[in-house]
Amino acid sequence: MKSFFKLSLTLVVVLLLSSCSKEQPTELKQGVWRGEIDIQGNALPFNFEVLKKDDAYSINLMNSKETIPLDEVTVLGDSVFITMHIFDIDIRAKINGNNLTGLYIKNYADNYRLSFKATFGKNTRFDNPHSDTKFDGSWETTFVNEEGREIPAKGVFKTEGNLLTGTILTKTGDYRYLEGYTENNKLHLYTFDGNHAFVFIADMLDDGSLKGNFHSGRSSNDPFTAVKNPDFELPNALALTYLKEGFDKVSFSFPGLDGKPVSLDDAKYKGKVVVLQVFGTWCPNCMDETVFYADWYAKNKDKGVAIIGLAYENPVKGKFNFDYAKKRVEKMKKKYNLGYDYVLAGISKSTEASKSLPMLNKIISFPTSIIIDRNGKVRRIHTGFAGPATGKYYEDFVEDFNSFMAVLIAEKE
Repeated sequence: MKSFFKLSLTLVVVLLLSSCSKEQPTELKQGVWRGEIDIQGNALPFNFEVLKKDDAYSINLMNSKETIPLDEVTVLGDSVFITMHIFDIDIRAKINGNNLTGLYIKNYADNYRLSFKATFGKNTRFDNPHSDTKFDGSWETTFVNEEGREIPAKGVFKTEGNLLTGTILTKTGDYRYLEGYTENNKLHLYTFDGNHAFVFIADMLDDGSLKGNFHSGRSSNDPFTAVKNPDFELPNALALTYLKEGFDKVSFSFPGLDGKPVSLDDAKYKGKVVVLQVFGTWCPNCMDETVFYADWYAKNKDKGVAIIGLAYENPVKGKFNFDYAKKRVEKMKKKYNLGYDYVLAGISKSTEASKSLPMLNKIISFPTSIIIDRNGKVRRIHTGFAGPATGKYYEDFVEDFNSFMAVLIAEKE
């Protein structure tokens, strides 16, 4: 953390010196811009709207059907610094009239910098897009990761106007809102939510199947294939993570945000229905789940329920750092106005999460939710989260969750 703050201070000093002859900062034009991030030689386009009230800038990041407000926007000299919502990620760019040039930087990762540029007045994400409805439908999809392991997924695509929209679901979550276009027999899909920076490009072959590549961030490049299959379903999210034989309860002792240990044995959780949310603030799917839980908890907190977020945060120099993790969680709580409890459980690796909860067979996904009844017995473990971008899958989850929780709430201790 000290090195990061030192770097930030150095940048500020340099910018102040470079702009000392200017009485006022360069104006960042208000209105819609089109940004582009270079993803392994592929342009990832997105739109954002710059707003200004009094002397304060803000930005609305547009990602298909969602708008993400960014309220940490600083213009200093001839440069702009934009923090990507709750994520420890920034865009830093030089302002030159109608153009921005700079970098997209993940501060918690070593040397994670991608080229960024933006043009003012480009109000659409794409120039003259087109979508061929032959890509519409449900696709049984197989990704092959860097280790050669096959990962099943389900693509759900739909033409809306002149755009191709949809998402891709996996057993651990979804790739959120995808948007793009087609040209001849080629598909292009994109998402950028401040953290996810994804590009999907695929060709439709003569037999109607798809063959392409999934480019993610700095270096991840996974080939994939897909065939239309309306009957394909992913593994049951309730069967992937479970208690080992001989266990019916979860136990832990992790520090809360005040540093004091928190346990399910604490008096405040006795006799309550408890949801344990295994998550990280760096995880966009976790944020979708957090938004849902925040609303549900606000409506049900007087019914003898509790939610505890078990935060697994990015390491600092390879190790867990309490102060850094606390800062990330507190920022999330403020942004989302969250009312439930949090503990700092460890670093952002599923293997480490599994070690910290040894009564479980494994944690394979952030998020994972563990639902516990009034007697402390685990009644359900749900792996992953299908967010609003998945449409019917999200709606089905909400209906099932509400029904299941109503049963547990009604039960006596």
